[in-house]
Amino acid sequence: MKKINSSKKKLSPKQTEDVLGTLRARFEKNMNQHKDINWDKVQAKLESNPEKLWSLSEMERTGGEPDVVGYDKKTDEYIFYDCSEESPGGRRSLCYDRKALDARKEHKPKNSAFDIADEIGIEILTEEQYRELQKLGNFDTKTSSWIITPPDIRKLGGALFCDRRYNTVFVYHNGADSYYAARGFRGSLRV
Repeated sequence: MKKINSSKKKLSPKQTEDVLGTLRARFEKNMNQHKDINWDKVQAKLESNPEKLWSLSEMERTGGEPDVVGYDKKTDEYIFYDCSEESPGGRRSLCYDRKALDARKEHKPKNSAFDIADEIGIEILTEEQYRELQKLGNFDTKTSSWIITPPDIRKLGGALFCDRRYNTVFVYHNGADSYYAARGFRGSLRV
């Protein structure tokens, strides 16, 4: 994936209208994920943060189906996670980070999870965030998602990923340079 120029991180009026419409429809369909949050306030925040709205449109374009999952009163920010049933289809077959991608000698994937997250302006979920997401539904029952890996594990060449099987959330390890068609990553964004 090419590095995106920050000046291009703006949506046209039509794109803005389309993305807001998609986000609103998803918000209204999944009210259980964000009780006591008012869409009009979310939309006002989005409209005043065009780069964040662009990031949400990229989450959508790559199959993440972003939705509001919370509100942080301390920072006055709405929290969005990728809420697609399976790991976002446009963000799979990626190794963990740039270091892993550069170290791979043969059969390199096109990119790394961290590089794409950085390009679209989102954060990869932590294990805690991943478990919070799983309380809202059953996600990654056929796929898996990279999560933030503790530095001690990463320093030794490993990386962590999660999925849901047997109605249980599992955390696993793999070499950070590995990649699979059914493994991607889920992101979060604060607006």
